[in-house]
Amino acid sequence: MTPPLTARIHLLITLVLVTCAALGGLCSGLLLGGRLMALVAAGAAGLGAWIGSRLARRQIMACVSPGIQTVSADGYAQGIADAVVVSIATYRAAVFPLVPHGVTEEERDARRTLAYRLSAFDALPRPVQLSAAAALEAIDRGTDAKQAEAAMKGLYLTAYEQRLSH
Repeated sequence: MTPPLTARIHLLITLVLVTCAALGGLCSGLLLGGRLMALVAAGAAGLGAWIGSRLARRQIMACVSPGIQTVSADGYAQGIADAVVVSIATYRAAVFPLVPHGVTEEERDARRTLAYRLSAFDALPRPVQLSAAAALEAIDRGTDAKQAEAAMKGLYLTAYEQRLSH
């Protein structure tokens, strides 16, 4: 059984190839012999491209299927890890603003809520979850900006290591 993503990619590529072949046949037929020749050439080219794609489908699926599922799953987890890093960084900026009274309480609470919700997401890799929890704990204390910065640096490195490990 072919995974849905791989089958969809192959279907879309086949659609583009058949369309391009039919258009190429249509243009060639118009140049060579008129409307009837254009229709025959377009039909033959499109049919040929479709048959070729169907014959090559099994080989393409065998080649593409194993790698594409792991890549998409890893990319999804990495994207969520990056979103967690950004949300926690914006929360840290709200807790330790550059200018006094630069952030309202409502904005700080909204950023905190978003950071906590993203950090608790199930698809997030476990090391990133733990690092995110440590960073949120350091930021929630709100007393030591250097400790929060060190926790954020740990989160950055963990997210980066997760990306490199895949």
